[in-house]
Amino acid sequence: MIVFINTFLSGLVRFRRGSWETLATILIALGVIMLMQPFLLILYSYSFIVTLVGTVMFIIVSHFPE
Repeated sequence: MIVFINTFLSGLVRFRRGSWETLATILIALGVIMLMQPFLLILYSYSFIVTLVGTVMFIIVSHFPE
């Protein structure tokens, strides 16, 4: 577990595609979950922005080196 976290963080610092794509995918999934939950209006209000940021981030980081 610690090795995975260290690899993930070093990938973020060195602008490697895998780590940033993982983060962007998590943002997209979080935005969809925020959109579908029925409990908090504030989460619903920001769900589109979170999904949009994740999508744009995924498009940008897909050009990063492996």
